[in-house]
Amino acid sequence: MQSEYMYQLLTQMKDGHQQAFHAMYDATYQDVYRTVSFLVDHPQDREDVMNEIYMQMWTSLANYDTNRPFHFWLHGLLIRQVQRFRVKSWRRFRIFERIRAFSWEESHWDQPAVFMDETNQMISKAIQQLTDKQRTVIILRFFHDYALEEIATLLEIPLGTVKSRYHAGLTALRKNLRNLPPERMEKINAY
Repeated sequence: MQSEYMYQLLTQMKDGHQQAFHAMYDATYQDVYRTVSFLVDHPQDREDVMNEIYMQMWTSLANYDTNRPFHFWLHGLLIRQVQRFRVKSWRRFRIFERIRAFSWEESHWDQPAVFMDETNQMISKAIQQLTDKQRTVIILRFFHDYALEEIATLLEIPLGTVKSRYHAGLTALRKNLRNLPPERMEKINAY
């Protein structure tokens, strides 16, 4: 069950109160942005996806059951918007048949401040090197602490597929983070 404050905001949002929507946006923005940052490479694309997520939240709120966990519902919206963005990007790529060199730009983590130290930047870069499918599962597991069964429900894929992507992602992370300090590797190895 969500906190009383979140429940009040959701109820007010369902009644069409824009101030409640703004409060909900403020309460969820940093968490949503952090997740989108790991799943979408370019900052401009991230902003487009963020806008779509919040527009979708506003327009589909009537379908939301306030007795269910809000963050789970919000992360479902997030995943679907990222997937739609990837499909659109691929179509655009194919229609124009242009060859793009995908570069891994330095992320501007200070908008908002998500990572502070060098170790976290190393982890971030290692996560960015995962495939999109592995990265999605790892982010949902590590940063949002969803069980693998919940991730399967969110992504609408079989549990076995989630487990496969999860274990492949962890293996790749361990390989990419061999030089990480031992105390940081303990957390990754614990999963």
